Amino acid sequence: MSTETGTEAGAGDAPAPAGPVTAVLVDFGGVLTTSVMASFRAYSQARCGDPYRVERVLGGDEESRRLLVEHECGRIDGAAFEAGFAARLGAHGVPVDADGLAADLQAGLEPDEAMLALLGRLRADGVPVAIVSNSLGDDCYRGYDLDALADVSVISGRIGVRKPSRRPYAIACERLGVPPTSAVMIDDLQQNLDGAARLGIRGILHTDAATTERALADLMA
Repeated sequence: MSTETGTEAGAGDAPAPAGPVTAVLVDFGGVLTTSVMASFRAYSQARCGDPYRVERVLGGDEESRRLLVEHECGRIDGAAFEAGFAARLGAHGVPVDADGLAADLQAGLEPDEAMLALLGRLRADGVPVAIVSNSLGDDCYRGYDLDALADVSVISGRIGVRKPSRRPYAIACERLGVPPTSAVMIDDLQQNLDGAARLGIRGILHTDAATTERALADLMA
């Protein structure tokens, strides 16, 4: 669910994808749900009248970026992230309550039923599916049975590393038992697709379920 770019030194040349796609890796927030950024903007609009201020602070304020990375990697818990980010928002003219801030930021998220149905069809057809997600808050997956949605789930806060580092994608492929060059990553952020591409994983930049399904069908043909 990160809004921040990232780099990784020494990636080298990516392996070439091989043949049709046989396994699917998929982001959670913004792909299996409605837009994360739209939810952030609605929260920001309600708090300060500027739909983009919270997003600008999270992406452009150095301490906010550090807090997000530390939290997504599981090095600080949700309460510590909320306290720190609330303080940074206050410094930028957005006074907010720290308690429950992560949930409030994501309150506008709704399930994308078309994408959830697509995952169900893929799994019914025997296609291995992994959720690969940067976690935000302690309860961002509440209401979703990740075990029922995918064969495996790779969550940044549980493994200690976040997208777009290569390791989350590699772990997903290892757990699915597939080579990265036969997999595709579906994500709403280009930097996360760029991270997967360093392993030879193909990418689909998600905008809506119908477009993603058509792109996936082409790659699996």
